[in-house]
Amino acid sequence: MSDIDRKRAQMLMQAADIEALVLFQPEAFRYAIGAPAGVATMWGRAGAAIAVVPADAGTPLGAVASDHAAGAIRAKAPDVDLRLHRIWIDTVDLAGVAEVGDIDGFYRRTGVGGPRPETFDCAQCFNLLGDLLAERGLCHSRIGVDLEFMPAADFEALRQALPQITWVDGSTVLRRLRAVKTAGEIDRLRRAAQAAEGGLIRMASIIRPSVALAELSAAWKAGAQDTAKAGGFALSGHWDFISVGPDLADLSAVVAPGTLIKADVGTLVDGYSSDGARSFTHGPASSLATDVFKALETAFAAGLEEIRPGNSFGAVHHTMVSSMRRDGFGEYFRGHFGHSVGGSVGIEEWPFFSAGNPELIESNMVVALEAPFYGQNFGALMIEDQFLVTPSGADCMNALPRGMRDVSVE
Repeated sequence: MSDIDRKRAQMLMQAADIEALVLFQPEAFRYAIGAPAGVATMWGRAGAAIAVVPADAGTPLGAVASDHAAGAIRAKAPDVDLRLHRIWIDTVDLAGVAEVGDIDGFYRRTGVGGPRPETFDCAQCFNLLGDLLAERGLCHSRIGVDLEFMPAADFEALRQALPQITWVDGSTVLRRLRAVKTAGEIDRLRRAAQAAEGGLIRMASIIRPSVALAELSAAWKAGAQDTAKAGGFALSGHWDFISVGPDLADLSAVVAPGTLIKADVGTLVDGYSSDGARSFTHGPASSLATDVFKALETAFAAGLEEIRPGNSFGAVHHTMVSSMRRDGFGEYFRGHFGHSVGGSVGIEEWPFFSAGNPELIESNMVVALEAPFYGQNFGALMIEDQFLVTPSGADCMNALPRGMRDVSVE
């Protein structure tokens, strides 16, 4: 099932003066169609999977994908108008075939035999795209493409294959579509945050002197997986950036009394990644670390007050920097204090809480607000939570206390 709000998509495309979006990035295909793009996208070239999103919300979605991916796409998105191209894999269903001699007959009867391309035939994919657009009356239209992804050589090939279409950059429209989440996307992100926090609880339970960073990471992963299993859902991935002690690059570090432990972690549910962070010690932290963390807490609280519909992402950044300045950090410059989260390529999605960003906060955005401090020969500290923007403010998807935890006193 597609995650696109078609009415919002229609509004954004009309404002951008385009009549459709044609999306090539695998994650954008998954977002638009509601099914995986397939293994042919592994080559990093455009064309193996193409999603067609007409501006008219009443016109059905279309897709071009490989014959290998067809079963999964039809199972998850049965209403999508799907056109298939052949790739290098000749998968066959041998139910009822008992002897080798029967296999060729099966190929002939089903029509799955014949030559296959080295990987996939981009020209054939663009021809199928042309058919889809023509059938929707879009063959002489102004159409947006996700050029933030598309290789220049492939875009030129697209323009040559379908020269009657005016191709323009549709990346901003796609960004704005993805920034506001549907109910299904919000649910995935909420569950992902829940699993990641379960991992932090497990990790905190083993923090003690001489425990290695790798052990903390393993405990976090196990706790996240167990939390997901107990919640009745599965994880499609996970990541962690854990640091222990004063050397931020020391992956062999072990816990010592009073050293700083920063855990910036996330799990993925159906491709949607959470993002959150907490800070720990075993034994009292230094007075410097305590003062730094207090400033981070104050800045985080100030920024959170600014997260509401109609305010700008830049206003949140300005408020947090100003808070740090008031607490004596005159040279603390942070490129951003958080970002949207979702199912795109990386953990961090646009828009960002960055300086001067005029993009407005909207209801049903899901954002991660972060207040970090990294100091070589000191350690790392971080507060980060995930929020659903509501009409009245921000609803936190996390439950763990934000303070720096000394686990030795628990």
